[in-house]
Amino acid sequence: DYGNPNAASRVAVLDLGVKKNILRCFDNRGVFARVFPAKTTFAEMEKWKPDGYFISNGPGDPAAMPYAVDTVKEILAADKPLFGICLGHQLLALANGICTMKMFNGHRGLNHPVKNIIINHCEVTSQNHGFGVIPEDVRNSDKVEITHLNLNDQSIEGIRVKGKKAFSVQYHPESSPGPHDSRYLFDDFVGMLKK
Repeated sequence: DYGNPNAASRVAVLDLGVKKNILRCFDNRGVFARVFPAKTTFAEMEKWKPDGYFISNGPGDPAAMPYAVDTVKEILAADKPLFGICLGHQLLALANGICTMKMFNGHRGLNHPVKNIIINHCEVTSQNHGFGVIPEDVRNSDKVEITHLNLNDQSIEGIRVKGKKAFSVQYHPESSPGPHDSRYLFDDFVGMLKK
């Protein structure tokens, strides 16, 4: 558990390799986070009665984690607020029929320009991933829409699920010591928890 147990909102964190600073970002916004092991079922997490779900970052090939994809599908079916970062982004894509791929060169470092195409705003981001979502699959999907694009190579950096309170980004808005350009994503998610 991380944060104040008497906080106004509670988030179940599916731990695939979660960074402590993500938990700090929730605590700083008055959200109590409970971390669950990677193979915890949706039904088990629901017993805690969270207001929403966070699917964490982590290493490895998302296509090798069908148990996590199934959990994300159940969260979506229950219409719960969901936020995913990095591996969590790839798992949200897989849960919506979008395939992932091993990148020829992964994205590493902290100066990647990303554009939020919803609000027409550019961000400097920190990245560390070797897998990504297949852009054509995202563009052809009737379930998700693109929210963020990498300005270096036009790769998909963010999606949201149509008709659901569910979104994800490929990069690391929690990066410490920075950049902090994308911390607003935590605020967006906390806003969803309170609706």
